[in-house]
Amino acid sequence: LRPYRGKAATKCLRILGTVWQATFARVGEDWVFLAVLGIVMAIISFIMDYGIAMCNKARIWLYRDLASHSALQYLAWVSLPVCLILFSAGFVHILAPQAVGSGIPEMKTILRGVVLKEYLTFKTLIAKVIGLTATLGSGLPLGKEGPFVHIASIVATLLSKAVTSFKGIYENESRNSEMLAAACAVGVACSFAAPIGGVLFSIEVTSVYFAVRNYWRGFFAAVCGAMMFRLLAVWFNDE
Repeated sequence: LRPYRGKAATKCLRILGTVWQATFARVGEDWVFLAVLGIVMAIISFIMDYGIAMCNKARIWLYRDLASHSALQYLAWVSLPVCLILFSAGFVHILAPQAVGSGIPEMKTILRGVVLKEYLTFKTLIAKVIGLTATLGSGLPLGKEGPFVHIASIVATLLSKAVTSFKGIYENESRNSEMLAAACAVGVACSFAAPIGGVLFSIEVTSVYFAVRNYWRGFFAAVCGAMMFRLLAVWFNDE
């Protein structure tokens, strides 16, 4: 059966490749890439929000379940956030120390042409997502705007590498910079469902010089991300 499975898999890959190439040829590789980037970031944002909500519900449930013991209530209310913070700090430090902090200063540096190793890798993405979810789930008064700019930039880099290995269209460094600039807008749009604010933020973050053609790219990707985020919220009744 193995030869048949191999042939079937090869045939499926060829069909997917043909469809992918036809889509890129008709719509334009940049717009397809930006739409995929916005959708992926919206899904990541929604999953993270769900995990944060579950952590908060667990803390409230534990607090109410211990209503008859004031000392245990206080211990549960304090210990759970502390455990989540310690887990977040330890996990990020062990897996990818590059995920520490907001990531915006590093993104400014990268967009100005400086190469920072291990800042846009899959390992850093995992550390950033899990660490940020645990930190916000602990109840600390922190936001996800800065970290989400870093996460969106990592996702854009990974997608560009995947597309380049398949079609070879993002081998140019200038095009990678354009996609990273759009990723900054997507990060803000998926955090607050604000595509216009995302584009303005990408202009602020990237550099003094901002190419006019990147306005519409950033806005399109941000709109795709914001729309997908709201659709997921409606589908799962997360108003």
